[in-house]
Amino acid sequence: MMEIKVPELAESINEGTIVEWLKQEGDYVQNGEPIAELETDKINVEINSDFSGIIKQFLFMPGDTVQVGQVIAILDENENHFGNVPEPELKPESLILEKEKPNNNLVASPAARKRARELGVSLDEIPYKDPLGRIRVEDVEDYKKSHRDLTNNEPNHQPANTVTKNQSNQLKVDEKDQQIERVKMSRRRQTIANRLLEAQHNAAMLTTFNEVDMTAIMDVRNRRKESFNKKHGVKLGFMSFFTKAVIGALKEFPFLNAEIQGDEILIKKFYDIGVAVSTDDGLVVPVVRDADRLSFAGIEKEIGVLSEKARNKSLGLKDLQGGTFTITNGGIFGSLYSTPILNAPQVGILGMHKIQRRPVVIDDEDTIEVRPMMYIALSYDHRIIDGKDAVQFLVKIKELLESPEDLLLEG
Repeated sequence: MMEIKVPELAESINEGTIVEWLKQEGDYVQNGEPIAELETDKINVEINSDFSGIIKQFLFMPGDTVQVGQVIAILDENENHFGNVPEPELKPESLILEKEKPNNNLVASPAARKRARELGVSLDEIPYKDPLGRIRVEDVEDYKKSHRDLTNNEPNHQPANTVTKNQSNQLKVDEKDQQIERVKMSRRRQTIANRLLEAQHNAAMLTTFNEVDMTAIMDVRNRRKESFNKKHGVKLGFMSFFTKAVIGALKEFPFLNAEIQGDEILIKKFYDIGVAVSTDDGLVVPVVRDADRLSFAGIEKEIGVLSEKARNKSLGLKDLQGGTFTITNGGIFGSLYSTPILNAPQVGILGMHKIQRRPVVIDDEDTIEVRPMMYIALSYDHRIIDGKDAVQFLVKIKELLESPEDLLLEG
């Protein structure tokens, strides 16, 4: 017999949650073949088998938490465990007897084991239909149903019409309880929840707002999008403009590109910009490294690669670690106005929102025009950033975005 253990994952990850088994007990696996998907606080990883053989037993269920180095499965190195053993011919009556006979070497699917525990049923009592003696979920359900039917057919000696008012009210409450679905939070969701709460508890977070006239950026994009795509093989989106504008503002207000450690402020002279990406499992923030050294095309390509990896659950730890400032875009979901929460230990985050055409006063001309406008929000840690600096930082971003040709010349 051989043991499959949870491998070393990363310096900061000591445990994970089994999402699903990619094989079944009784399956043959080769050395290096994935057998399980594991969810950690930051990423999902596949656990590969270190040996070739037959999966004898899974020691944990999907949803269970396992530690690095812990044994999670047992393999039988005999590759012919099931393959070349002829199945004995069984007469119908012997099949019936076999189904009723307890099995001391039970093989049950993980789902069957979990369901049996939930129903309080012993696997030894459950007759199986599989020729190989494998108990499945259906066998557990059928067994429980047959015993429930027997129980329901027993005579009821309770006197009729003795339900009290309190019992009646309790019945109504029980009916409501049946309409409530309990969903266990995934490890990723628990981590997100804890970090958001931590950010609010550990920082003096405030938010300031402004608005951007997107006319000039949209004009540049419309004029250059075809040539840009043809030259670089990527679309010219809004994120490259916002990333460049953020970097320009951070260079003037370096305390927003910092973090607090004890009684010191660490001002970072590099610009690793986190870009929030929504996935089915929640929000992740991959990092565009040294974004100040990238061109518009380089930023768009890097964001495209990271977003695709996020959606495919293939982000590595290096993709997520060490950002200095974050940009999040609630506008893709239709948000007009929001207060983004800090991505600790960072001290600043910029929120983008939906572009909406609305009437605005044109200052230089004293006229009213319909313009594509976007509200932008800056959440910041007031412990090291004064309100004046936060407001001026956001105004600088506004000015850079409303003069995009300058950004293009610089980047």
